[in-house]
Amino acid sequence: MLFTPELEYIEIPFEGTVLPGYFRKAALGEDPTKTLIMIGGGETFAEDLFFYIAPQAVARGYNFMTVDLPGQGLLPLEGQIFRADMNVPMKAVVDYALSRSDVDPERLAVYGISGGGGFVPQAAMHDSRIQAIAMCSAVVDAYPLFAAMPTIQATDEEALSWTSFHRNIVKVIYWRWGLPMDDFSALTEANRGFSFDPAKVTVPALLIVGEGEYESAETRRQQDRCMDSLPNPMKKLVITPSNEGASNHCIMENRSIVGQVLFDWLDEVFTIQ
Repeated sequence: MLFTPELEYIEIPFEGTVLPGYFRKAALGEDPTKTLIMIGGGETFAEDLFFYIAPQAVARGYNFMTVDLPGQGLLPLEGQIFRADMNVPMKAVVDYALSRSDVDPERLAVYGISGGGGFVPQAAMHDSRIQAIAMCSAVVDAYPLFAAMPTIQATDEEALSWTSFHRNIVKVIYWRWGLPMDDFSALTEANRGFSFDPAKVTVPALLIVGEGEYESAETRRQQDRCMDSLPNPMKKLVITPSNEGASNHCIMENRSIVGQVLFDWLDEVFTIQ
């Protein structure tokens, strides 16, 4: 094996298919260990998420687990598209994690990026087994966020100017929602109901947002609404700086700063709890 401990491929049964993913222990043995589950968004594969932060997780003593939810990876090929009740597949993910003897149920955190910034807190609303969450960034309501996207607002003339790569990326996103790939006006309405109520998310919560993304009025409004409504005093908003290469959506360009912020905060939460 190239990894020690080994990188495990996992399959979680769900509604006639499986949610595929990966699990990597922080250390050899079966001792219950603090664990991070990472959930992606509208364009991700579980493999992306492993390389996003798994090495930092293991280095900080966390088991790392990630899966494709409906709409992600290749699951749309099996009819598993994005759905407003993402807490349902998330329950299956948490069920699997807690079935393992090497996962400490008192130190189970979930981190979501992009659309995962809505799926993860929605799951925490419905599942008290989740002990802490982090979002990059919070998607309190996907409907107005999608309505504000340049792709959605593009005129027919502007769409004709897109490169083939741009156009095909847009089409794939529509495919993941089960929408016609030639109707660019449908995505906003398809995201009606993709929301969560911050006041009902009672666990410690961390919001991470790049400085450039935070300049969006709608993104800023949703982060502020989330922070104002979260009831747990262990809540924190971190805006990562442009001058450290940590400005854009999901902060892909400086994942080391994400790891530092996330695991420093989780260590503090799990020390106090």
